[in-house]
This record gives sequence, C-alpha cells and structure tokens, in this order.
Amino acid sequence: MPEPLKTLLHEALVGNMADRIAANAPSFDRERFVWLATDGLGARELMERSALIRDALFATLPDDFPKAAAILKASLPTDGKPGLTGWMLLPVNQFIAARGPDYFDLGLDLLKALTPHFTAEFGIRPFIHRDQQRALAIISGWVDDPDQHVRRLASEGTRPRLPWAMRLPQLVKDPAPILPVLTALIDDPEDYVRRSVANSLNDIAKDHPDLVAAFIAGHIEGASRERRWLLKHASRTLLKNGHAQALANFGFGATASLACELRLLNGEVLFGEGLDFEIRVTNAGKAPQSLMIDYAIHHMKSDGLLSPKVFKCKTLMLAPGQSHAMTRRHTMRPITTRRYYPGEHRIAILVNGAESASESFVLVMP
Repeated sequence: MPEPLKTLLHEALVGNMADRIAANAPSFDRERFVWLATDGLGARELMERSALIRDALFATLPDDFPKAAAILKASLPTDGKPGLTGWMLLPVNQFIAARGPDYFDLGLDLLKALTPHFTAEFGIRPFIHRDQQRALAIISGWVDDPDQHVRRLASEGTRPRLPWAMRLPQLVKDPAPILPVLTALIDDPEDYVRRSVANSLNDIAKDHPDLVAAFIAGHIEGASRERRWLLKHASRTLLKNGHAQALANFGFGATASLACELRLLNGEVLFGEGLDFEIRVTNAGKAPQSLMIDYAIHHMKSDGLLSPKVFKCKTLMLAPGQSHAMTRRHTMRPITTRRYYPGEHRIAILVNGAESASESFVLVMP
C-alpha cells in the first residue's frame, strides 16, 4: 500500500531544509527552526505539515521580506550545489504567498526562480488574486522563457480551478485575460507544457463551454498532431457532455441515419463484479460517418434518483451499410469518490453526444 502523502514532509526533510538555509544565512537559527517545524509534525496531514514548516520560516527568517527572499533564493540549487528542492519548497511557496504580495515584483521573481526545482503554481495565485492585471502582465512575459518549468507556470498557475489551490474567482467569471497566455503556449515544444494548456482550457470549459468550443474551432484548422491532441484533451469535458460545437470541431456530426443496439449480458450485477454488455452500431446512411461512442452509467443516489457518469469507449469511421460490434465490461467496485446504493441503475450509449440506446440493470450489494 502506498505511503500517505503527508509523509512527504518529515523530520529528516526539515533537517536537510535547515542545513541548506543555514549554509546561506550564518545568522539563521537552525535549531529553533527544526524545533518549531517538527513540534507535532507527525500528527498532521500534508498541508498542515507544510503550514507548520511555513510558520517556522516566519519565526526564523528576517521579518524584512527582501532579506528573507535573498536568503531563500541563495538557498536554491545552483551549479551542482545542493539547495532547497522538491517538497521542501511547498512551505516556501506558502511563505512567499503570505509575505510576497506586498513586494509584488520581487515575490513573483522568487517564485519564477523556485519553479524549476519544484513548482510555484500554488504560490503565484495570491498575487493574481491581489492584482490580476499586474500579475498577468508579468506572467505573460514568461511564455518565451527558455526554461520549460517557467513556461508551464504561466499556464498552470493561472488555471481558474487548479486542484488543491485557491480558486481565482475573477478568472472563473471571465477567463479572457489568460487566453493570450494559452495561445502563446499552444505549440510549446514540451508535452509537459502543452498538457497544462489543455487542462487550463478544460477548466474554463466547465464555466464557459461555448467560449472554449469557439477557441478550439479557431485553432484546429491545419493543426499539427501535437496541437490536435492538445485541443481534443482540452475538449474532453465538452465532448463527454455532448456539446454540439465541440463535437463538430472533431468531425462528429449528427447521426440520424445510425442504428445503435445495446444488449446486456447480465441484467443483475453483484457489487465488486461487472456489467457486461454488447454494442452494435450500423451506418444506414449513404455517406461515411465518424463516430465517438461513449457510455453513461446512471448511478442510484441515496434519494433514489439517478446521476450519470460518462465513460469513454471508442471512436471509429463507418462506411455506408457497415456495422461494428464491441463487447465491454464496466466494473462496479469500491472507489473513494463514489458511494454505491443497491437497486435499479441504467446504462446509456452515447453516439456523438446523443443518447442512442439504453437499458436498466440491478446492482446487488453482498
């Protein structure tokens, strides 16, 4: 069983962190820092541990942020010299997020220097929240940086709904200010950066589906294989939701001349086992059809109502008169993000976003 995430911040890491700061600040009270940063550390979860170490930095680094920033920057790895790196920098992010916005340019410069050694996507968000226009003016200049981590920070740190991080309500409401950043990085040479761009666009699509569908439409003509992958990954929520423009962007049109059959191989599923089913699609039209086939499991909730969850299945091209059959199994097993209830559920087959066939089945709890 994997170790809990909280163990990434531990006493030995705190000791190493103290040594690397002390090597660049002779007046740094190493013993006090270690004592404060480890007092009760074992009883805390990941972010609570990080906050405890951050508070130890508050107590032992200079109150003057420019002086503290100089020490932290000097403590980063350079030219083979060991320094603050990896998970040591999570509490440093929190330190800069709390103290840095009062020294705007200096704080963002420190986060830019930090990000090649961990990530600064959490640290820059209070700067954006404090003064979005000023922050984005600086961050926009990072899209041409030679360091891929800095370029990724420009897209990842500005994501409106970045997981585990503070939300940026202004950008949730109006993401237009970050579209130039995403456009500048859409053909970045690093997959690491392009994935971040796709994830940011997918975030935006949850609140502004038409905006993202139009953005994709404006950038898909003549797209390279890498850009096309990015645009499709950015559209994943829209495609699952059957958004018409998003489907059309990738050649998935209306399917009026398509016949779809669904056959359940077992209408009763014991929890922990799986629902087996067969799908057959036939192109009854006179032109080839590009098809995106998904399925939705409509789970029963505690109130007896059904709630759908869409799962990817297959994409294919069908010639006129051609049929294609496939068999799938959907396992119904314990997961941390869902509670299952016994009773009648439903499976629906979605072809190019439209429900084309459905059947009910019964989930039985052991």
